[in-house]
Amino acid sequence: MRRALASLAIRLATLAGLLGPAVPAFAIPQVVLVQNSGWMEPFYSDPASAFKPLVTELVANVVQPGDALVLAAFNQSLPGAPSPKGLLSEQADPKTLHAHVEAALAGLQTARKPGAGRSGGAALADTDLGEAVDAALNQVLGGKPGLIWLVTNNRNSPNNDQATAARNREFYALIHRGAAIDKALAFPLRMPVKGEHYSANGLMVYVFAAGKEGARALDALLASGRVQRVITEPPARLKPLDRDTVRLVPRRVEGAAGVALAMDAGGRLHADVEPDAVAPSTRIQWQLENTIYPYTIAGATISARSMLAGENRPIELARSRIDQLAPGKAEPLASSMQLPVARLPGKWSMEAIRSAGSAYVLPGRIELHLAGQKLVLSQAFRERMAALFPGDPLPEIFTPPSEIQASTATLPLEVRVHYGSGPLVALIGAALAVLAAGAGAAYAYARPRRVQLTVEDELRIMHTRAGATQPIYDKAGREVARLKTTLFGHQLIDLREGAQVRLGR
Repeated sequence: MRRALASLAIRLATLAGLLGPAVPAFAIPQVVLVQNSGWMEPFYSDPASAFKPLVTELVANVVQPGDALVLAAFNQSLPGAPSPKGLLSEQADPKTLHAHVEAALAGLQTARKPGAGRSGGAALADTDLGEAVDAALNQVLGGKPGLIWLVTNNRNSPNNDQATAARNREFYALIHRGAAIDKALAFPLRMPVKGEHYSANGLMVYVFAAGKEGARALDALLASGRVQRVITEPPARLKPLDRDTVRLVPRRVEGAAGVALAMDAGGRLHADVEPDAVAPSTRIQWQLENTIYPYTIAGATISARSMLAGENRPIELARSRIDQLAPGKAEPLASSMQLPVARLPGKWSMEAIRSAGSAYVLPGRIELHLAGQKLVLSQAFRERMAALFPGDPLPEIFTPPSEIQASTATLPLEVRVHYGSGPLVALIGAALAVLAAGAGAAYAYARPRRVQLTVEDELRIMHTRAGATQPIYDKAGREVARLKTTLFGHQLIDLREGAQVRLGR
């Protein structure tokens, strides 16, 4: 096995080179693993099989321009027959991607063990799901973020081991407890096929997001609807099971004049508050929805908090438990939530004036915590899996790990205070008045002034400005006084004794 894995590393090193500096920073590497072991025989031999077209359309839709793509077939690695085996490695070009994937899959057939002849069903290759995923994580991605797609009939039987339940547990331990995988989803699909040796009713498409960047890329991919163009079935979540298991959707606000709630397409809650709202708390009617398909939340204790304006406050819930909440179903939940009214800027504050005509935004969040969480696989999903994979104990393996007994759902929140333009208009008016007064004062200060004086019965005219002080001379040329001019008038100063000087005639 070690030699086989060493050979695998050499074979995939070239493919992993795609993930180097030549790839744009925005691209996300994607690895697509297609099973071709003996259990897959009817998917390849049935003339009516839609298996290869499905894989082609899936890759063409989920791999975006610039993404590094590695397409490989897998079964079980043996000396002389490494697995996975590369079929295609390239930086995706939307003009050629579909044709390249179709050509790479065209010659793919059911694999046989080394040395086996063309006949003899017992010589068909076995399957090792864990080995394939581990190779993609460590050899192709090299521990870096990316997406791994696994297309399989869900029969995990290394060395033709019939203890499929035990093998599946090993596979799911890699998913649930492996630190490399941040998010994992499964799409069970109906695809009845009949071959020379076996028949099957369906197959499974898994997607594993490696690293937080991979998880964000998967979320964006699902939100874009590109996966749903090919696979219309809802994804069954394998990981994470400890966050975002429920969703809060606001329905009605009661007893809080001037407060309105709305949720945008991105799942963010907006609380629109009038500046005169003074209610210390608001009663909100929610819908609490189970978002963790295919699990029923059999029981959990719930509590909630709001983090807003630097305040961490408990939210009073009308009840503290949920029981038997089926996937996709919702039930009402009432709460009393305190708004930081005292912390909101007043309408005459600088924040309000800056936000005049728009909204002053206060970001925060609501956290809903589920303690003692017990998840149970829904009966409808069990029945669907039994029909697609008869005799396969896989549904039991969907049971969450025992250590996962709590989860947290986060609802982004924005409090938006809408300030009118009245204070801003008043402030602008006051500023203009001050400017006008200043301009008037400046003009009054600077304008020329004409003053009549009588010196020794002689009428004189002097020209001056506010703030100026000018000497006054008699007929003999002696200084007999000074004329001081202010904004408010004129006055004679330093008047010489006996001088005959007066203002006016």
